[in-house]
Amino acid sequence: MRGVSGQRLARLARRLRGARVLVVGDLMLDQFIWGRVERISPEAPVPVVHVVNEDLRPGGAGNVASNVAALGGRPLVAGIVGRDAAGRHLIESLARLGAVTEGVVTVADGATTQKTRIIAHNQQVVRLDREGERVPDGRAARRLRNWVLARLRRVDVVVVSDYGKGTVGPALLEALAEAHARRPFLWVVDPKAANFAHYRRVSLVKPNREEAAAASGVPITDAASLRAAGARLLERWDAEAVLLSRGEDGLALFRRGRPVQHFPTVAREIFDVTGAGDTVVATCALALGAGANLEEATVLANHAAGLVVGKVGTATVTAAELAAAVRRG
Repeated sequence: MRGVSGQRLARLARRLRGARVLVVGDLMLDQFIWGRVERISPEAPVPVVHVVNEDLRPGGAGNVASNVAALGGRPLVAGIVGRDAAGRHLIESLARLGAVTEGVVTVADGATTQKTRIIAHNQQVVRLDREGERVPDGRAARRLRNWVLARLRRVDVVVVSDYGKGTVGPALLEALAEAHARRPFLWVVDPKAANFAHYRRVSLVKPNREEAAAASGVPITDAASLRAAGARLLERWDAEAVLLSRGEDGLALFRRGRPVQHFPTVAREIFDVTGAGDTVVATCALALGAGANLEEATVLANHAAGLVVGKVGTATVTAAELAAAVRRG
């Protein structure tokens, strides 16, 4: 970005340490099974994966918290998980990262969402999803909402990581919008279709291209339709800013009364885009909470995404890696 040096951005990357981020949303457990393929099964035309390693990592909103922690931020996590082994492991994993997990509500009437990715030679072979159709009961939702509202003034920024699994609903979003109207605070939303009608008064909303087209009703096919979609989303969500993720085309930042700003992708190598959106949200929110402006936060998030897609799996970026990347860029 013109007017901001790599040294200035590197200093901002180092200032992320210690910023407090409240992450509320759909928590998942990501399992990765790593192996190698040397033959095709004689039973069916599918590869035989010889397993050599496996690991478990926080996914969904948990991956946002992991990215915050990796960058030196202090995450507080709020969500709903099942009273099962996956839920226990997820809470323990977040705690090991240094996250505050008292806002994670456990319920007996549903399973923790778990995604298993089988990877061979740095490529996904198949993904297995385990999730129920459970919608959180009223008591669990109220407990979550009350915990979040009680901590709005104790953090630097709030992230709503909505994966459409039921943790984030109209009542929670309405409560956050009303709290913001009474006394503004920084909050960033990663949206999903089920709640398009309920996001209001948000500091920054980060849809991808498909979500932006669906929410605005404008098919995004060229520069003009991109501008029209962004303008409509600002109005629909009464948002201070919309950051549209365009995949290989980078990021587009929309604000009222200003021309759209484009940030081309800085990725050098792309091995896996898993969780890249979480990295953008976490970095952008953390930067805003640490005092960066929207352009600076977007540049940092763009560089963080460029780094994380060069890794395999649900990966994160450290503040040192980010500082080095912006100095190079």
